[in-house]
Amino acid sequence: MTEIVSLEELAARIPSGAKLALPADYAGVAMAATWPLIASGARGLHIVCVPTGGLQIDLLIGAGRVQVLETSAVTLGEAGGAPAFVRAVCEGGLELLDATCPAILSGLAAAQKGVPFMPMRGLIGSDLLRVRPDWRVTENPFEPGDEIVAIPAIRPDIALFHAAEADRDGNVWIGRRRELALMAYASATSFVTVERIRDASLLDDEVTAAGVLPALYVGAIAHAPNGAWPYGLWGEYPTDAAEIARYAEMARSEASFSAYLQRFTGTAAFA
Repeated sequence: MTEIVSLEELAARIPSGAKLALPADYAGVAMAATWPLIASGARGLHIVCVPTGGLQIDLLIGAGRVQVLETSAVTLGEAGGAPAFVRAVCEGGLELLDATCPAILSGLAAAQKGVPFMPMRGLIGSDLLRVRPDWRVTENPFEPGDEIVAIPAIRPDIALFHAAEADRDGNVWIGRRRELALMAYASATSFVTVERIRDASLLDDEVTAAGVLPALYVGAIAHAPNGAWPYGLWGEYPTDAAEIARYAEMARSEASFSAYLQRFTGTAAFA
């Protein structure tokens, strides 16, 4: 049964060493849960970006919470590169599993379908195969001599994201954001922050039912109005580009990054 908890309790349920799936900037980032997650002290996280990351990832890396990062890109978009990510890669303090967007989505799809891998062809001839020994080049069993890449299933412990609303049964409306459904299906459970919680069932409403992630896949929900800020949320509010640019400027040095972090968490980087 899905529980409705506080933001602090939701974050506290993410243990050190967890494999955590996080969505792209446009798909519902649970920024409101990022601050208590950093403050909770969880470390050694294995982050799977679905399929890219931005401010949330950079904050977690800069705070010393990430050990392994599986992603196809980390960027602040129009605000430029992700400073904490770049520092960590240059200093060797991060295990980076370089990927592509289709490869990450294929790995999650394999987990969703309960199969050990998903075949992909587009990686043949790329340098990524040199740095990803876990991606195996094998022979197409139906056509001898035809090579294919096997992408192993990606099975996160927790999918963490933000959505517009949930009901008290634990059903979450994700609309057209099917990547959120993919994350949830592939993961052992999902933790979701939402703008609002409605009393009536989302599944009973013909308007919302088709876009609902059933409570079966949701372990906990926290009420967090404006919970994607400074990112926007589809149909709710736009991205605060000025705040993201302000972060990009402050994160260029570790000292000013720590000042930015303390504003929200009371916790310095690497605390």
